[in-house]
Amino acid sequence: MCNNTKSSAPLLTQRYLRLVTKDGHSTFQMAGAQGRGVAYLRDVWGILMDMRWRWMMLVFSASFVLHWLVFAVLWYLLAEMNGDLELDHDAPPDNHTICVKYITSFTAAFSFSLETQLTIGYGTMFPSGDCPSAIALLAIQMVLGLMLEAFLTGAFVAKIARPKNRALSIRFSRSAVVTHSEGKPHLMFQVANTRSSPLTNVQISAILYQEQESGQLHQTSIDFHLDSITADECPFFIFPLTYYHSITASSPLAALLQREAPPHFELVVFLSAVQEGTGETCQRRTSYLPSEILVYHRFASLLARNAKGEYQTKMENFDKTIPELPAAPDSKSPKRTDKEIRINGQHIDSFQLSETGLTE
Repeated sequence: MCNNTKSSAPLLTQRYLRLVTKDGHSTFQMAGAQGRGVAYLRDVWGILMDMRWRWMMLVFSASFVLHWLVFAVLWYLLAEMNGDLELDHDAPPDNHTICVKYITSFTAAFSFSLETQLTIGYGTMFPSGDCPSAIALLAIQMVLGLMLEAFLTGAFVAKIARPKNRALSIRFSRSAVVTHSEGKPHLMFQVANTRSSPLTNVQISAILYQEQESGQLHQTSIDFHLDSITADECPFFIFPLTYYHSITASSPLAALLQREAPPHFELVVFLSAVQEGTGETCQRRTSYLPSEILVYHRFASLLARNAKGEYQTKMENFDKTIPELPAAPDSKSPKRTDKEIRINGQHIDSFQLSETGLTE
């Protein structure tokens, strides 16, 4: 009997494996959410902050052009309703008040709208103080124009100064390693601050994502420590730091030490730090797949001293790993068992049986 049911591939084993890319971007997509577009548009500030610079420049330019065009239409309609378009502005009738001098076409109206928004240095074209409609429209354009300028200028400043830009100088090692220290396995990764300005209050957290048979993603918190420091924060981040996780029998990562291939998972690492100059918090993320965790490897040395005795960081070794041999069992003190040889109940000789063989 032919089974036409299509088996769904596990979420973490499809073509796009990662939930979080190496540079920290989420690949998770939302599908079928009702009202998502409306809620998205309500967060105009968030849209501008997440927008790429080329689109930001387009929005900036289009906003001002649209503002000028809208009020150019209004100035043109005002001139038409007031009967100014067909008049000779150099010799108007005595009983007629021209609202804006020399607006005789839409081009002139656009020029006046642009001049009003940017300079208020009126030349040939200027509004008449005896036309209340022109004064009211002038006030409305100025208020709305100032609000638009303040909003877009603030968006530009916030986008330039956002902490996300400072986080780009934080670099994670391309691979993690499992090495043995004092006979115990540890999962390690490195993180470096590539700028000379230090970061403070550095915090590291990690989440292990595994898909269960039900299709749900199981999240497990993984604890990482900085060398022998057990505090939650590192107070000073200027040189590369190495974080480690002790792999015990109860660790979710214990499968890494098994000879068979470990189950697929994704280890997402989060780093939060405070900028010393501004006091703002920035965050950097990365992820490690099983293929990016090298067992029985260690990181190459990064710190060195120059001829003046100053510390230097050799960033060319940052992603370099060195393989190390698996720890061999201790053959100097094998487990021994005393045995003796008896013939007809009489003791003839004795020997020791050890794990490595027979010894006299």
